[in-house]
Amino acid sequence: MLFVTGTKRSGTSMWMQVLRAAGLPVIGTEFPRDWGEVIREANPGGFFESPLRMGVHFGTNPNPRTGAYLHPADTTRHVVKVFVPGLIRSDLAFVWRVVGTMRPWREYAASLTRLYTLENEQRVRPEGIEPAAHVAPELEWWAENYSLIGDHIRRRYPLHLVAYDEVLAEPERVIPETLSWLGTGDTASALSAVHGEYRTQERTVWEPHPAITPDIASLCDELYQRVRERAGLDEAFVDRLNATNTTLRPVIREQMEATHKVERARRAELARRARADRAGGATDETPPEPA
Repeated sequence: MLFVTGTKRSGTSMWMQVLRAAGLPVIGTEFPRDWGEVIREANPGGFFESPLRMGVHFGTNPNPRTGAYLHPADTTRHVVKVFVPGLIRSDLAFVWRVVGTMRPWREYAASLTRLYTLENEQRVRPEGIEPAAHVAPELEWWAENYSLIGDHIRRRYPLHLVAYDEVLAEPERVIPETLSWLGTGDTASALSAVHGEYRTQERTVWEPHPAITPDIASLCDELYQRVRERAGLDEAFVDRLNATNTTLRPVIREQMEATHKVERARRAELARRARADRAGGATDETPPEPA
C-alpha cells in the first residue's frame, strides 16, 4: 500500500484528497458517520479515516468485524492514511511507499489545540466528568516525527517526506515531484485538490511546554527546514536528534502516563454511572480507584 503518514493536523488528509484526485484508489471515508459538523470545520475536505489508521497488521487485517482481508499483492497502489504509531506497527509487507508530511511545530501545536477545543465543544460531557487529557502537542510533534525518522532508517522503506506549507505555497512544484516519485497519478487533477483556504489555523500564540528550551526549539525548526529544503539528515544532525530525544523521552513518558491515568479514571467513572443506571438509579458515592 501507499501509506500517507504524519502527525495529526499535518496535512495527511490533504494528501489523501490529492492522491484520490490523481486517480489512486483510496481506503477510508471523508467523514465517519459519528463525526459532527463542528469537527468538519477543522478539515472541510474530509479526514479519510479508516480502521487502518493505527496500522496494517494482524490486529486490523483481516478486519476484526467483517473478516475481510487486504492482500499486499492486491493493494499495492491503494492509498491509506496511517498515523506514525500505526506505520511503525505495520507489517513491512504492506508498505510499498510512504508519503510523509510535516508541519512546523509551533503551527502544529496551535492547530491541535484548536482541534481539541472543537472536540470539547462538540461532545456532550456528563456533569462531573473531566475533559480528555492530552500530551502537550509540541512534545507529541517531537515524539512522532523522531519516531518516523527512526523507523525509516531501521526498516528502509521508500519515504518521500515533504513540508506541509510548501504544498500550499508551491503545489505546482511539490505535487508533480511527488507523483513522479510514485510513478503514477494525474498531475492536473491532483493540483485541483489543493485548497489554501483549508488552512484553518495560522496564528501560533500559545504557551509551549517548558521542556522545549530555546536550543530544542531551534533544533525542531532546523529539522523542519531540512525537510522543506530536501537537505537530508547528516550523521552529526542525527546525533543531535538522538541526544535531544534522550532529554525529552522521560518528559514525554511522564505526560503519557498522566494522560492514561486521567483516561482510566474517566472510563471508570462512566462505567460506574452506567452500572448505576442499569440498576435503577442506585449510585455509589465513592468512585472506584482507577486501575
